[in-house]
Amino acid sequence: MTILNQCTPFRCDVNGVTIAGAIGGSGPPLLLLHGYPQMHAMWHAIVPSLTQQFTVIAADLRGYGDSAKPVDDPSHITYSKRAMAADMVQVMEHFGFTRFAVVGHDRGARVTHRMCLDYPDRIERAAVLDIAPTHYMYLTADREFATAYYHWFFLIQPAPLPETLIGADPEFWLRSKLKHWGRTPTAFRDEVVAEYLRCFRDPATIAASCADYRAAATIDLEHDEADRRAGRKVQCPLLVLWGAEGFVGRKYDVINVWREYALDVQGHSVPGGHFLPEEAPAETLAALLAFLT
Repeated sequence: MTILNQCTPFRCDVNGVTIAGAIGGSGPPLLLLHGYPQMHAMWHAIVPSLTQQFTVIAADLRGYGDSAKPVDDPSHITYSKRAMAADMVQVMEHFGFTRFAVVGHDRGARVTHRMCLDYPDRIERAAVLDIAPTHYMYLTADREFATAYYHWFFLIQPAPLPETLIGADPEFWLRSKLKHWGRTPTAFRDEVVAEYLRCFRDPATIAASCADYRAAATIDLEHDEADRRAGRKVQCPLLVLWGAEGFVGRKYDVINVWREYALDVQGHSVPGGHFLPEEAPAETLAALLAFLT
């Protein structure tokens, strides 16, 4: 069962893990990647329209949703964005697509960024929603950033500290994040939040999501630094969207920051906070369709 209309659930084994999600529609392939602390159901408001023009594959990242949650390793390479990007390239190959467009939100946008760098021949167009590059955010970190993004520094603490504290009341944590980062309380449908909670309550999801952030502060930065030294940038057209009332647009000159990391950048803000596809579905959909078609 999937909460995405016009889509059918799938599970496929790739890269040593099982990836779950939903597929539907017809036309050019479009991969959708969710953020924290969600899963593929976050696209519910825009998928019905997207499936009218695209074959949509909405996948759960490893460690999230109904995808596998492998045990992390000391280097955190298991939850590196490189590993997650490789998963998704293989998922698309599983469905017969060697070139495709991808849209990522939050953590999924960071996977999208890595995918564009590691597989430039596979990605036709990419969109990243409400992020600045991980490398840039750590490089320019200050008190304002650390206050707004305190979870980055909490989740990377050694296990089992964040896992134990979040695990004591995962519903409180998840609802707090939706409230803290969002600006549109009515955006979160009860049945969708119930899906988020069903998956996030699993201790393995909590542990995996902490590992995701630990990777972002270690192995992912090593990969990013290597790309910077080599002069590698995103080559495909890149759309950047952010919430008009959120932290990213307030803190960063988003377009110009991304131009340090990509060759062809366009974008703008949409109403609301962090959760663009749920808080501003019409505006997000319009921007994506204008870019992708």
